[in-house]
Amino acid sequence: QVQLVESGGGLVQAGGSLRLSCAASGRTFSRYSMAWFRQAPGKEREFVAAISWISYTYYADSVKGRFTISRDNAKNTVYLQMNSLKPEDTAVYYCAATERNSYYYNKEDGMDYWGKGTLVTVSS
Repeated sequence: QVQLVESGGGLVQAGGSLRLSCAASGRTFSRYSMAWFRQAPGKEREFVAAISWISYTYYADSVKGRFTISRDNAKNTVYLQMNSLKPEDTAVYYCAATERNSYYYNKEDGMDYWGKGTLVTVSS
């Protein structure tokens, strides 16, 4: 069982930056691949970024070059550094974990565990 707790959300102006953190419980964090998804108001949840258990990274086209996912296995934490934020990045951001292979990283039903989310609001 893995419990995930996100933090770092807030209000930021367009062009600004935020860093989200996701703290995981359990001693097997390093075995999991981790992902960030987001859900904007009135829209379906969508994939943002993922990092495999051996630190290969994957990004949605909409955030490539602006967002960076990373992990610190010693701290059981995954991060999402978000730069050059746009109003369309406004969403609740969710951390997720999976033991499945990379085929599943961008799929909601490929994730085994979810956090409760943290709200990011980007003002224009």
